[in-house]
Amino acid sequence: MQVNITFRHLDPTEALKTHVKDRVAHVQRYIDRPSEAHAVLQVDKLDHHAEITVKAGRFLLRGTARSQDMYASIDAAADRIERQLKKHKAKLQDHKANGHGAERMPVEVRHDVLSVQEDPGKTSHRVVKSTQLQAKPMTVDEAILQLELLDASFYVFQNANDRTINVIFKRDDGAFGLLEAQTG
Repeated sequence: MQVNITFRHLDPTEALKTHVKDRVAHVQRYIDRPSEAHAVLQVDKLDHHAEITVKAGRFLLRGTARSQDMYASIDAAADRIERQLKKHKAKLQDHKANGHGAERMPVEVRHDVLSVQEDPGKTSHRVVKSTQLQAKPMTVDEAILQLELLDASFYVFQNANDRTINVIFKRDDGAFGLLEAQTG
């Protein structure tokens, strides 16, 4: 497995690199296919942040942690990914057994974050952040699983049943919402 490590405000040491690679290798035993991982290690004042992202087949797993010790942060982030994998391993196997794992072509999607600038004469919008992503074909259940694995607030996907672009999101009450695009 390829492991990329990014150090921010921190000197890259072989001991930290080895520790990250060992922890990612430990997580790898729960994943069926070869995958890749990216770790971002960052120091912010006294806090040591670790974010580990692992690509597992069609899914991305993300674990983040913050503590006073970088090794503890790395361990906590890797443990979070392990807990996610253990929790959802049965669901992933069920989807493979039911034939939902058939690969289809993903659709390119762009996500823009706008900032509204109010001028006395007119209101204007400014793009603050733009992200391009692939809306991968999957069922609604798989999209909810992916949303939980990424610990994100929303997830864009292509509905495997009708091939439309859908967005699954977490509601304030803890439930999930689904936005379905209607073709004209």
